Amino acid sequence: MELLAEFLTSDFLGKSAWLWFAFLGVVGALLAFDLGILHKQDKELGVGESLILSAFYIAIALVFGTWVWWSMGPTSGMEYFTGYALEKALSIDNVFVISLIFGYFAIPAKYQYRALLWGILAVLVLRGIMIGLGAALVQQYEWVLYIFGAFLIATGIKMLVMGESEQDVSKNPIVRFLSKRMRVSAELHGSHFFVRKLDPETGKLARFATPLFLALVVINIADLVFAVDSVPAIFAITTDTYIVFTANIMAILGLRALYFALAAMVHRFEYLKYALAIVLVFIGAKIFWNQIVGKVDPAISLGVTLSIIAGGVIFSLWKTRAAATDEAASHALTAPLPDSIGKRSSTRPAGED
Repeated sequence: MELLAEFLTSDFLGKSAWLWFAFLGVVGALLAFDLGILHKQDKELGVGESLILSAFYIAIALVFGTWVWWSMGPTSGMEYFTGYALEKALSIDNVFVISLIFGYFAIPAKYQYRALLWGILAVLVLRGIMIGLGAALVQQYEWVLYIFGAFLIATGIKMLVMGESEQDVSKNPIVRFLSKRMRVSAELHGSHFFVRKLDPETGKLARFATPLFLALVVINIADLVFAVDSVPAIFAITTDTYIVFTANIMAILGLRALYFALAAMVHRFEYLKYALAIVLVFIGAKIFWNQIVGKVDPAISLGVTLSIIAGGVIFSLWKTRAAATDEAASHALTAPLPDSIGKRSSTRPAGED
């Protein structure tokens, strides 16, 4: 018992080991509850259910942030909330790419949530590795923060000036590599990632990957690419590895739930990417300010970040309100008539209006 107590209280990346195990335990419990109870059977997740589940994850993230504030101090609390808001906003940008991937592989909605949820397990490992490497670099070579800052400013300016290029999943090198190196079935097999079936070339049973597995791999590669922006951005807010990791993972957990609501209205957030670009420039510039002049008050950083993101969301919704109204009107005009109206019409005498 003494050895266990000593291990749990030992320092790991700046925090006691039990804090890391406690957080991973919370994440594991949420995944088990979500996958094993809420979505034990494959089904399409509606927009309403998506919003409710997302509100649940946001509430968990806010409760955790409140605990960080109470146990680690206001500075750590504000850094967590700033990092969470930033990572959440940056993660929203993933939705368009994820929807493209599912569309390319023709994955029905009822299988998408399970693939997204299993993808979290890989993201936990990938983000953990990237954050661990980033923390080691910052601790050993503090000047790396200047590189992070310059990278964020350059990325933000590029997003403002050039926008974002269209993604073509069929040209993705990972898709091409896996398609050539693995046996891939042409059709889905429910929620299975692998199946055993007759190989038409050999006539023997062989293991085939399904399109759902390829979609899962490509989604996680996309997560890794997006992490190249998000990890330096949150290290610009705080170098506390625990805050960086927990804010990242909490934002990702919530995104999976919110995906189905956002995917249906992603076109309404057309201008959010410009707000995110401004946030990246602000965070990058803040690194240089912190190192040369003095550390910016975390409350100011949180306020500016939330204001820019909220402004981008509100402006996007306002600018696209006409398109949303036209879409709703078009949907109403093309919607099928109720059965009762159709039946009344079909029983009228010929020639009657």
